[in-house]
Amino acid sequence: MRRPAVNAFKALVVRQRRRMRESELAFILLALAAGIAAGWLTNLQGFLAHGIQQILYGVTGNRLSAIGEIRHPWRLLALPLGGLVLIGIAHLLRRRRRAPIDVVEANALHSGRIPFIDNLIISIQTIVSNGAGASVGLEAAYAQMGGGVASVLGQWFKLRRSDMRTLVGAGAGAAVGAAFGAPLAGAFYAFEIVIGTYTPAAIAPVIAAALGAAFITRQLGVEPYLIAASSTRPLTTPDYFIYALLGICCALVGILVMRLVTFTEIHVQKLTRIARWRPLIGGLLLMPLAWISPQSLSAGHGAMHLNLAMQPAIQFLLMVLAVKIMSSVISLSFGFRGGLFFASLFLGSLVGLIFAQAVALLPFGIELDPTQSALVGMAGVAVSIVGGPMTLALLILETTHDFALMGVVLTAALVSSAFTRETFGYSFSTWRLHIRGSIIRSPRDIGWMLSLTAGRIMRTDWVSVPATLPLAEFRARVPLGSTSKAILLDAAERYAGIVTTASAWNPNLDPETEVGTLATLADTSLAPATDIRAMIKAFDIAVADELAVVDGVGKVVGVVTERHARRRYFEEIEASQRELFGES
Repeated sequence: MRRPAVNAFKALVVRQRRRMRESELAFILLALAAGIAAGWLTNLQGFLAHGIQQILYGVTGNRLSAIGEIRHPWRLLALPLGGLVLIGIAHLLRRRRRAPIDVVEANALHSGRIPFIDNLIISIQTIVSNGAGASVGLEAAYAQMGGGVASVLGQWFKLRRSDMRTLVGAGAGAAVGAAFGAPLAGAFYAFEIVIGTYTPAAIAPVIAAALGAAFITRQLGVEPYLIAASSTRPLTTPDYFIYALLGICCALVGILVMRLVTFTEIHVQKLTRIARWRPLIGGLLLMPLAWISPQSLSAGHGAMHLNLAMQPAIQFLLMVLAVKIMSSVISLSFGFRGGLFFASLFLGSLVGLIFAQAVALLPFGIELDPTQSALVGMAGVAVSIVGGPMTLALLILETTHDFALMGVVLTAALVSSAFTRETFGYSFSTWRLHIRGSIIRSPRDIGWMLSLTAGRIMRTDWVSVPATLPLAEFRARVPLGSTSKAILLDAAERYAGIVTTASAWNPNLDPETEVGTLATLADTSLAPATDIRAMIKAFDIAVADELAVVDGVGKVVGVVTERHARRRYFEEIEASQRELFGES
């Protein structure tokens, strides 16, 4: 009796999976479920991180970075303590041979597939880092768990590649939207930062997930991250030009932060003797910075509101900006886990406030509203570091409800984005992956390029002869017109080059000459794992129309022609475009 019931359940599961793959409405409902899960997990992670801060720092009713001073210096020992916990986690994971896959990397290279253990690792490390007071944001954990749960659902329903990427982006965007109570900003976070493009087929599921996550935040009664209330000062045409200049200043600050993190991280990694203890050393280095200014602690959300309310002098703001940048650089370079999205909002508010006061000091009689300038600065620095101009413009709109301000915010964001792309070329997440050897420059799907390898597209019907074979015997074995080329092998049957049949049949050559003397491309071959981009580049460099595929010990396993490689490349591009627009 049990076997028929089990078989019936399996059949039901198969039908539901097929329906999920074929029905757009079913996919939207699945995205909604992923968004609800992402919203719940976002609030849970925020509760855990802030709970740790309350225990370690005694913070009650205030954000950690908003405390006026560290009354008990011994509480700053929480920073190296958090480093010790991260060292312990790393010790438990010492047998893992790869770094955890984040959502951007998963969507770009792995078709949205993320092992769930990777989500847990990133989430735990981020919560510990932020809870201990390191200058990192929780958005890394929010987006990872939101996208990770969506990935698990997608793998369970065996979704297609394009649907899986959309679902992962929807989950990650929903998590960020839930943190701010801004579903539109969360949806565009998914489009711009995780999926990498806008598509008609993805709009409904991504919006559904974002709305579901925001609904959960409201139902739980959790106060989302608030940005600031906008000013009533009217905006004029000259303001657009002034704030465009602010956008350039924000881009310079963003590029500086990304460069400093990379520079410091590379040099710290060279110190192999302290490699294991980096988080502990980083925590010790953060202690004096936190003593100078508690605003350097955590992501800085509370400090942002404090500065907007108090409007401190420009000298104080410059000091906090320098300390916060140093804290962020040390935190990320010495092994603390987290993101720069929330921290970049705080840095941007500082840049905006400094910009407003600096303009007031000029003899032009221009006065900017500090709050408006801070809001524009938030978007400018965050766009430079994280990317996503529409994400930040909508985030400011949804949290301030100021449509007039959105115009100058979008102007500064676009200027900052364009300047960063022109002079730097990466967002923070893709830049760090690039430094570690990855080829991705954005979240766009290039995983199919890596899977389209020489081993997959090679043919195995090649002609091979010994390189020591006399031309007379070669001509007997390989008649003119039977094949255009032959693979040459040495005495150990390893690859020794390629000879064209026409050149071997040249009547001016001595029939006793060894065919190996006519070999070409002896030093040029493809490995079975060579991807399509590297293949096409190899064809261009060698000016060849056919290359041998050689394994690790020099044995020939196949042949790839340039014509076939290019045709498969364009076929995959076309298939990818059809998936992108929901036509397959």
